[in-house]
Amino acid sequence: MSQIVNTEQAHAWNGPEGVHWARRQDRWNAVNEGFNEPLLDAAALTGSHRTLDLGCGAGQTTRLAARRAPDGSATGLDLSGPMLAEARTRAASEGLTNVTFTQGDAQAHPFAPGAFDAAISRYGIMFFTDPEAAFRNIGRALRPGGRLAFVCPAEPALNDWVTALTALRAIVPLGDFDAPGRPGMFSLASPDRVRAVLTAAGFRGVTADRVEAYGAWGRGADDAAGFLLDTGPGRHALSQVDTTAAIHARRALTDRLRGHEAADGTVRLRSTSWLVTADRPVAAP
Repeated sequence: MSQIVNTEQAHAWNGPEGVHWARRQDRWNAVNEGFNEPLLDAAALTGSHRTLDLGCGAGQTTRLAARRAPDGSATGLDLSGPMLAEARTRAASEGLTNVTFTQGDAQAHPFAPGAFDAAISRYGIMFFTDPEAAFRNIGRALRPGGRLAFVCPAEPALNDWVTALTALRAIVPLGDFDAPGRPGMFSLASPDRVRAVLTAAGFRGVTADRVEAYGAWGRGADDAAGFLLDTGPGRHALSQVDTTAAIHARRALTDRLRGHEAADGTVRLRSTSWLVTADRPVAAP
C-alpha cells in the first residue's frame, strides 16, 4: 500500500466499518445504485477510456466503468482492504479482465501523470483531510482535458435516512451530521465549497447538479430499521445507551419507516446528492 496521510479514515475502513460495508455490499448497492447511470453518463466514458474510480469500495462502479470501456481499463482505488478483497472476488467472478484494484490514499497516491482519461466516484471523495491537495493529486493523474465526475451527498435534511435517524434524538444521542469543512459524509454538501475546492485544485468548468434517487433500504420497515441502526452513526448511537433504550429506538424507527414501504414491502428512502463534473485544463497548470 502506498503512503497514507488520512490515517483516521484508513483505520476505520480497515476495521469494523470496512468489514460492515464489504459484508453488506449488495445492500449498499441497492441503496446507492440509482446514481450509477447519471455518474457514468456524466463521465462520458467511451470504449477505450482509462478510468480511475476513487473510493471504489467493493467495486460496483469500477466494474460498470470497465464494461463501458471494453477496449480501455478501470482502476479502483480505496483505503479499505476488506472492501477491495470483495471487489477483486466480484470482478473475477464476472470474468472482467480490464479491471484492477489498488489499496491507497488518493490524497497521496503516486499516480503516473496523465495515466487516466476520467476519474469517477460514488460517495468516495468526502473524507479527505485536505480536499484541495487530494483533488490536485487526482488532477495530475488525469490527462490534459480529462474529466472528473463524482456524486456526493447534498445537505442532510434532504436525505431521508438522516431525517429518520435524527428523529430518534429524544431516545439516543446523535451527533450533528452537518460538519462542513471537516472530513465526513457531508463535508462537500455545499456546492459553493465544491466549486472553490476544485477550482483551487486546478480544475475548470465545474458544474454541480442536484440529483435524487430512491434506494431500497430493506424488505419491510423492521428490516430497514435494523440495517439503518447497523450503520456507523446508528451503531455509535446505540453503543451509548442501555438495552431498553436501544429496543425503544428500533421500534420508533420501524414505525417511522412504515410510511416509506412500497406496495411490495420494500422501504425506499430518498437520497439527494450533487452530481459534480469538472475538467483538467488542456493546458494543465
